[in-house]
Amino acid sequence: MDIEEVKRRAGPREFGPGDDMPREYREAATRMIQFHANSEIMGALIERPFIRQAPSLERKLAVSAQVQDEIGHGQLLYRAAEQLGVKTREEMLDELADGRGKFLNCFHYPLHSWYELPMIMFFVDGAAMRRQASLKRTSWEPYAHAIDKICFEEGFHIKHGEDILREIATGSKRDQELLQAAFERWWPRILQFFGPTDDQSTHGGFAQSVGLKTMSNDDLRNAFLNAYLPKAEKYGLEIPEYPRVEYDAERDHYEIENDDLDWDEFGEVARNEFPTGREQIEARARRQEAVEWVREAITDDEADAGVTGAAAD
Repeated sequence: MDIEEVKRRAGPREFGPGDDMPREYREAATRMIQFHANSEIMGALIERPFIRQAPSLERKLAVSAQVQDEIGHGQLLYRAAEQLGVKTREEMLDELADGRGKFLNCFHYPLHSWYELPMIMFFVDGAAMRRQASLKRTSWEPYAHAIDKICFEEGFHIKHGEDILREIATGSKRDQELLQAAFERWWPRILQFFGPTDDQSTHGGFAQSVGLKTMSNDDLRNAFLNAYLPKAEKYGLEIPEYPRVEYDAERDHYEIENDDLDWDEFGEVARNEFPTGREQIEARARRQEAVEWVREAITDDEADAGVTGAAAD
């Protein structure tokens, strides 16, 4: 199959491991799914400390379950990417640990307090759900299949994040002030979650032409703002003056003043060169090295039993 035939046939869940896909498609799909898988793993990494820091046993259990879900999502996605035949799961994990693997901008920044957690669990997960819901119609069937489970569980994550947000927003005046400060710090990063505008996007056009993506960066960002600006205001959060966000009622569309956003920092983040991002990557590498003996033991046991990787899943 050549790339022009792929573009003609591209539709929801159209292609699978049994199809002879051109290299260009397989590489683009691998890049996209690997990015998603890496982001699930790195998102779990920044949430993990709050298993201990959560203010109640109920919250500790909920955060623990959420972190476990995110790790599971990563594994599902690595398997969906692996079926494209470009990289193995182990190669993708190694690339993440050595700084070659890319992941979402918001997970390059550490969380310093409980007041920041809803910025990830509610706003960033809400943005992720907008993107993931559209990916149920992606053309690579194994990716869409993984997304079905991921979206089901992410819905609970967002509800958990909203519950934390509600609890803080209805707390003391100091709680509300700290929540607002966290929101102002994270708001520009959340706006950049969907990546650069369509006219600056490197891979978005091709991904849409072959059905891997079904919505553009601008459309996803607009859908998120339509849904989540009212929710922010509902919980008493004031939208920062900058970056400027203007609403066009006739088009039902939000326009963001791109010059107000730090795209130089975003580029540094995207290249895995931002200092806190480097720290996150190094932390991931240490954790991967620490459990290497477990993976080796499992692999040895599977080899002795004659079990292959796919069957072991």
